[in-house]
Amino acid sequence: MSVLYINGQKQQFVYIYCPSIISNTHTHKMHTSRTCSFLLIISVAIFSWSVAVSGQQLPTGHAALLEQNADRVLGLPGQPPVSFSQYAGYVTVNESHGRALFYWFFEATKSPKKKPLLLWLNGGPGCSSIGFGGLEELGPFVVQKGKSKLVLNKNSWNKAANLLFLESPVGVGFSYTNTSSDIKKLGDNVTAHDAYTFLLKWFTRFPQYKTHEFYIAGESYAGHYVPQLAELIYDKNKIIPEQDRINFKGIMIGNALLDDETDQTGMIDYAWDHAVISDRVYHDVHTKCNFSNPKSSNACDTALSEYFQVYKIIDMYSLYVPSCVDDNSTQRTQMQGNVSPLTFSKHKAWHSKPTGYDPCQSDYTESYLNKPNVQAALHANTTKIPYPWTHCSDTITFWHDAPASVLPIIKKLVAGGIRVWVYSGDTDGRIPVTSTRLSLRKLGLKTLEEWSPWYSKSQVGGWTIVYDGLMFVTIRGAGHQVPTFKPKEALQLVTHFLSNQKLPPVPF
Repeated sequence: MSVLYINGQKQQFVYIYCPSIISNTHTHKMHTSRTCSFLLIISVAIFSWSVAVSGQQLPTGHAALLEQNADRVLGLPGQPPVSFSQYAGYVTVNESHGRALFYWFFEATKSPKKKPLLLWLNGGPGCSSIGFGGLEELGPFVVQKGKSKLVLNKNSWNKAANLLFLESPVGVGFSYTNTSSDIKKLGDNVTAHDAYTFLLKWFTRFPQYKTHEFYIAGESYAGHYVPQLAELIYDKNKIIPEQDRINFKGIMIGNALLDDETDQTGMIDYAWDHAVISDRVYHDVHTKCNFSNPKSSNACDTALSEYFQVYKIIDMYSLYVPSCVDDNSTQRTQMQGNVSPLTFSKHKAWHSKPTGYDPCQSDYTESYLNKPNVQAALHANTTKIPYPWTHCSDTITFWHDAPASVLPIIKKLVAGGIRVWVYSGDTDGRIPVTSTRLSLRKLGLKTLEEWSPWYSKSQVGGWTIVYDGLMFVTIRGAGHQVPTFKPKEALQLVTHFLSNQKLPPVPF
């Protein structure tokens, strides 16, 4: 029960608590959820009507609670019972253009009031953080093969943090714009500013998390997204009132696109060193391509075409896993447009989608998220977008801006005292560990602790090197999507990152 004064008169309103434990196999629980949902809708409607009739402004706390209740996910089709709360919905980031970003938020499994808040971003550009990160890597649910059913991910990152996924920019997943010209203006800059606006409005909707420590993590092209958003928050926090600041503490990026020159050089070196390409192809690329020049020659393009041939028959994102051989698989569809790095992005193979340890997992996810009852439960696709949900956008065909390097931003964040961890799955050929090591070397940071192993219980989990202000971690045997291939080690990684503790240097 809550008390609110309208026109000087005391009004009482009942806040409905809807339990998160929903299961299709327990009829009585489903009836409870439907009843709860109905009561919640009636309660919100009466409350909103009373305030509207009175002509009064709804107090901030009550407005936020109403918005939270409207976004509350009471249960998903085929969802197992859970004890944590989840929310999903839209945040409008540009009223005049009708730009709205879709989010999915999971409270921590235990003590959410004491846990930090972690925002996860996937890259592309143009790929969904919900499809990849949320349902195939580090979220609490995974779509079960051949069924409209979710199974629990026992290594979900909401064991370590309150977990927020964002589909960004507009045109990705369920995020949309009512102004079609917005799609042609997309790039790194727009993406960062819309994400920042989203965060400000999201914290208004969920004010209880405003004081929590806030971190951003992501992989692949999020090697651009994460540092750029971090820099924007860092700069804005210096000039806005203290009460409006985000309690921003750090970033963690994995198999991340950081620097065009070293990323591309590292890809070729890694492929040769892992017996993927021949000596001749290796020699041709190195003699005919200048990766410090964004404009490639015809000779370089020809050499790279031979390099990419091998990734038509093996998975570039994880060299030692099988490829999906389902004839109906969507994994052959590709992103469009030339993005950073310009030399490589001219080749179709550069834009191929990643897959997981089940190479057809993305097909199950795509089928699930296109079901009307799933979208209704998530409060998604409320504007009836005229195309199906896909992992990577088919509508984004142009990318306006993509700097050749984000290393200057990394250096700025390190100098500003922001926690920066970089990690790399060492079986990824897309943005391999070789590329990341070459990129980090460019920063010129002092080495504080040399290359050494870290352990996941009795086994070597990977290797670490500690720079002045930056931690680099490899994950042994992981591909591009580290939490997919090494879920236990990935949870261990994020737990240590959030607590700012070194990974175990000895078996335990």
